[in-house]
Amino acid sequence: MKTVGHWIDNKPVDGTSGNHSPVYDPATGEQTTRVALASATEVDTAVAAASAAYRTWSQTSLSRRTAILFRYRELLDAHRDELASLITAEHGKVHSDALGEVARGLEIVELACGIPEKLKGELSTQVSTRVDVASIRQSIGVVAGITPFNFPAMVPMWMFPLAVACGNTFVLKPSEKDPSASYRLAELAAEAGLPEGVLNVVNGDKVAVDRLLEHPDVAAVSFVGSTPIARYIQAGAVAAGKRVQALGGAKNHMLVLPDADLDFAADNAINAAYGSAGERCMAVSVVVAVGATGDELVAKIAERARALRIGPGNDPASEMGPLITAEHRDKVAGYVRGAAAQGAEVVVDGTGLRVEGHEQGFFLGVSLLDKVPTDADAYRDEIFGPVLCVVRADTYEEALQLINSSRWGNGTAIFTRDGGAARRFQLEVEAGMVGVNVPIPVPVGYHSFGGWKDSLFGDLHVYGNDGIAFYTRGKVITTRWPDPADSGGINLGFPSNH
Repeated sequence: MKTVGHWIDNKPVDGTSGNHSPVYDPATGEQTTRVALASATEVDTAVAAASAAYRTWSQTSLSRRTAILFRYRELLDAHRDELASLITAEHGKVHSDALGEVARGLEIVELACGIPEKLKGELSTQVSTRVDVASIRQSIGVVAGITPFNFPAMVPMWMFPLAVACGNTFVLKPSEKDPSASYRLAELAAEAGLPEGVLNVVNGDKVAVDRLLEHPDVAAVSFVGSTPIARYIQAGAVAAGKRVQALGGAKNHMLVLPDADLDFAADNAINAAYGSAGERCMAVSVVVAVGATGDELVAKIAERARALRIGPGNDPASEMGPLITAEHRDKVAGYVRGAAAQGAEVVVDGTGLRVEGHEQGFFLGVSLLDKVPTDADAYRDEIFGPVLCVVRADTYEEALQLINSSRWGNGTAIFTRDGGAARRFQLEVEAGMVGVNVPIPVPVGYHSFGGWKDSLFGDLHVYGNDGIAFYTRGKVITTRWPDPADSGGINLGFPSNH
């Protein structure tokens, strides 16, 4: 059986703790791999390697850093299909979706290749007599990244390329459910020329996470995952005096106004709700139908949902693959099975799906729940599976209030032909990412990704300018070169700009 260990100082390191966790092929239900779970001592080894590397890497020229990142970008491009296959084998998403994940991660590597432009600083001359002031940004040290199972390549690439481009070193703790893609990213970085200790991978569970949070040599922590764990990460990192960005869960609403193209809206609801089996923090999980559109829109979504082809992710005919584990599949199915008793109308029930030849796989059909009460579990909880709820609203104002009353504020979307309504929505809705006729408004790499309310703990989003700000700290330098004829003299007054 394949074993995935750790990657420290550009070398594979077998786990010495003796603890391992199983990794399954979600399409078959079979264990294909075991992953080593790091002890606190092994985490210390990785942090020590990163700390040692930081002393030289932080002083490495920008041209040298970007040359390595350009080579890394070319290697990632050449290995797209391999990386996507690793993702499909352990996560279960269809191969085309996995390829899209790699492509979005590559956007951030490309942004990192342009880091000299982002770090060039500012200079004000002659702010006072013969005095100049410069503002620069410098690296912060060793950074830890703790990433989720649903994007095992993309989310790590949201973090470490920018971090190392800014001169930091990095310790990545990926999900133990699908570790191979993250491990391969580190191997390719070494092949591109990234020096020893600059990027390290420790696989593990809570033991590894807690040690990273408390380790005195870790300066900052980046996290993406569920809201309860994001809250835990922020509290632990702040208590240890670290900088932290922790992105949490979501319950993304898609508002459909009566003037919208309902076929277009239904297509996009399907894509956004059921893509990657709903295991996306930007998945649409609630459609808010305004006015008389509800019945027709639900009928169109149901027709499309029943026609989806569900099967193994490596089958080109499959449009949706399995869920990550049997336990998660059963949890998601529980929301559907309990929906009617809580007042919802079950329009499409996918809990009985069986995929021929893959009966032991972690498959679940898509489900559509209509007229879902806002106090039902299916509405209140982040399900993270192929379940779409529809709620009804009489007016735009009622729908907006419904969305803004959610404790999450990750992403949202409005579908309409009315430019005025769209403009109102993008200004009035309380969410960090807004789509206008775009159901999954994940920003491009040179903007930043992040939500509001319980979807973000910390001040800064990931990648884009926010990511660069997070991985650097500001320094202001005030300089005076006196004229030889200036004798100076003593002045105990507060400095003035004259």
